[in-house]
Amino acid sequence: MTAPARPRRVVEVPTVGVEEEFLLVDRHSRLPVGRAPAVVKEAADVLGEQVQTEFFTSQAEVCTLPVRSLPDLRADLVRVRSVLREAAAGADCRPVGTGMPVMTDGQPPAITDSARYRRICDHVGAVATSAEGLVCGCHVHVGVECRARALALNNLMRPWLPIVQALAVNSPFSAGRDTGYASWRHAFYRRWPTVGPAPRLDEPAYRATVGGLLDAGVILDTAMIYWYSRPSEHVPTLEVRVADTSADVDTTVLLAALVRGLAATLLSELPGDREPAEACGTASDTTAMIDAAHWSAALSGIDGNGPDPVSGRIVPMRCLVDRLVERARPGLEAAGDLGTVRQLLAGLRTAGTGADRQRAAFARRGRYGDVVDEMAALTAET
Repeated sequence: MTAPARPRRVVEVPTVGVEEEFLLVDRHSRLPVGRAPAVVKEAADVLGEQVQTEFFTSQAEVCTLPVRSLPDLRADLVRVRSVLREAAAGADCRPVGTGMPVMTDGQPPAITDSARYRRICDHVGAVATSAEGLVCGCHVHVGVECRARALALNNLMRPWLPIVQALAVNSPFSAGRDTGYASWRHAFYRRWPTVGPAPRLDEPAYRATVGGLLDAGVILDTAMIYWYSRPSEHVPTLEVRVADTSADVDTTVLLAALVRGLAATLLSELPGDREPAEACGTASDTTAMIDAAHWSAALSGIDGNGPDPVSGRIVPMRCLVDRLVERARPGLEAAGDLGTVRQLLAGLRTAGTGADRQRAAFARRGRYGDVVDEMAALTAET
């Protein structure tokens, strides 16, 4: 007698949105410049709340609307970048997609004038006032209807995020030197409180942990939860925060598709708001191993090694990229994104990561200004 066929799991496609933090550099000196207040004010006439100032006056953040279609996401990314570029041109500067400034004048970057940012600056001290403290990240938001479910998803995604990070490395240079890392942003940003892999938490434990951090004075408010992935405090999403800002739109679209595809797959496997009992317990799922995997991704990008999220075995990161695509495949297929992801991955492997492209630009003439110019040009492409 033939066993009844197992019902096919329905994979629902959640919304996805992206936040990108851009560095503003002077058009002539190529150094970071504190013109974001004027640039953001000009861009906001078109973008409204889709453009914002950030912690430093030499940063501007743009964000897309939540969408379900990858072409719609790309179109919105191109639109907000274009408006920001035009506003920056009016202030004689350019937005640059990079994780950290390639060049600095050695002075601490100016803090945006807000009471909250001044309190944070006092709280973290020299971490915020270092000449190298200016970091720019790309955050992917996936729609999840409640915090309990977002936390269950977060627990399952943790060991896969170093692979996402490895694709997005884009800060090998800082303050006019090669740091030896593919993402120096990762190494520097770790100095901030709470930056690191998210702990494995359910909703009661999440509330207790955040409350404890507030009571201990480690964080000043819940927005200072800087884990690599976290439930958003203001929208119903899981926010993935591992990527350097990319100069090229294609890399940003690739990261968003992979994060959303993996999330859709894992959400379809969640029984209610709890993760499957068999989902944890591998060596690769410990916070220490995940932390080590993020360090390796920051050091070497896709040219290093990392732990397989399922077996825990150490394998080349390029193989892990393929395993990520296969794990995310049900979600990618449900969204119609699998072909696009394969095409974008092929392009990234040919052109190299952002870190590879920055180093190649420097190698041609040994000039850091050339690196800034190339990243600015890539940021302006559509």
